[in-house]
Amino acid sequence: MAAETNLITSEDLARAREVQFTLRFTESIKKLTEALGVTRKIAKQAGTVLKSYKATGTLEDGDVAEGETIPLSKYQTEVVSYKEITLLKWRKATSAEAIIEKGYDQAVTMTTDRMLKDVQKGIRARFFTFLGTGTGVAAGNGLQAAMAQTWGKLQTLFEDDEISAVYFINPLDIADYLATAQITTQTAFGMTYIENFLGMGTVFMNSSVPKGKMYSTAKDNLVLYYIPVNGADLSEAFSFTADKTGYIGIHEVPDYTNMTASDTVVNGMELFAERIDGVVVTTISAAAGGEDAGGEDAGGEDAGGGGDDVGGEETGT
Repeated sequence: MAAETNLITSEDLARAREVQFTLRFTESIKKLTEALGVTRKIAKQAGTVLKSYKATGTLEDGDVAEGETIPLSKYQTEVVSYKEITLLKWRKATSAEAIIEKGYDQAVTMTTDRMLKDVQKGIRARFFTFLGTGTGVAAGNGLQAAMAQTWGKLQTLFEDDEISAVYFINPLDIADYLATAQITTQTAFGMTYIENFLGMGTVFMNSSVPKGKMYSTAKDNLVLYYIPVNGADLSEAFSFTADKTGYIGIHEVPDYTNMTASDTVVNGMELFAERIDGVVVTTISAAAGGEDAGGEDAGGEDAGGGGDDVGGEETGT
């Protein structure tokens, strides 16, 4: 007897879990890029290398006497190499025993959620490692002074552009300020952030930033470069569930050789700064009297905590 029309099968349920996984990741990345102000999201194409060009040169003195030859101002274009990108691959398996104990949906969903958080954590860690190689330098006694010095340095580095700044800081370096200030925090991609902090830009808090350091750059300097898992010719050989962005892909299949539900996840994504000289690494020294700067109202409500949230809900109260 043929199966009834519109019967929901185990394959349909697996597909629903895959779709939910990709949508949660994509929504989280979307909120992060909006908070960071990332406007350039570049998808890698098969067989291509991402490059850009910048013009450099010197403008000659324009004060030329009557009848004299006007000197030539010499400019040239230079190739700017972007960060290389690698397709990362992970696999997990949920045992038959775990499925029996917790139920199929719960057992598989729990392990998939943990995997999603760990993928996000890896992307964050690589991003902060990259920011730590910034060549700009600043320093200040206490948080507020350090941010002011950093803001000034960024204005100098990007003097030809109108910029919005973004800062990355260890939670312990901002905790004293948060204890006395009334602010609103939000979360994106497992990071807590504050918009328009002290009127100087957006501040992200994450323990991947070393205590006593702060990484900063202009929002327009940030680039999201990724391998679309539903493109770059991958779809010619592999079948992954992914949304239209192709940021991440997942494929779930039963493995009868060891009685597990196997999930394969792929992602190739890098957040980086186009200009490494436009990334400032700031040293935060102890403020006079051992207390951090602060005390003024930064606008908003009570501070919330960070974590490995995969969503982007507001955490103010």
